[in-house]
Amino acid sequence: MLVFLIGFMGSGKTTLGRQLASEAGLTFADLDRIIETGAGKDISEIFKEIGEERFRVLEHETLLKIFQLKKTVVAVGGGTPCFFNNMELMNRAGITIYLKYPPEILFRFLKEEPDTRPLISGMADKELLTYIRYKLQERKPFYEQAKHILTWPDITVKRLEEILGREV
Repeated sequence: MLVFLIGFMGSGKTTLGRQLASEAGLTFADLDRIIETGAGKDISEIFKEIGEERFRVLEHETLLKIFQLKKTVVAVGGGTPCFFNNMELMNRAGITIYLKYPPEILFRFLKEEPDTRPLISGMADKELLTYIRYKLQERKPFYEQAKHILTWPDITVKRLEEILGREV
């Protein structure tokens, strides 16, 4: 079983994914951390060196390798579902769960750590909120292809476990 947590940056995919994996007796994998380990650099450095287009190719290739894993909760990057046929592939390979938050909540989460995220680094508050709204609208057709959608404030490990319980 593979469980893919998808959603915008700052939506808690990594934090909730670790907790879910621990509670459900599964392994946890973070797509961005796997990419960083392979490159020997963090995502910000990779973005700066090769740009977003080449990063998305690297991300897609890494995602394909993840499909070999078993009994794993996978946190994918916020843009992962929107490139190539990644969303279709994840839906075929396992359970996809979209962690859906309103833009204002994501803004509160992200304004605390903009420099660790290359796509929003250096943005002023108003610019960041506008960016979040725009990107959520742009990514909506991809994110909403997930088999399950959890919406704020219902995004909890307990709710994720309930979804897993229905799927197995």
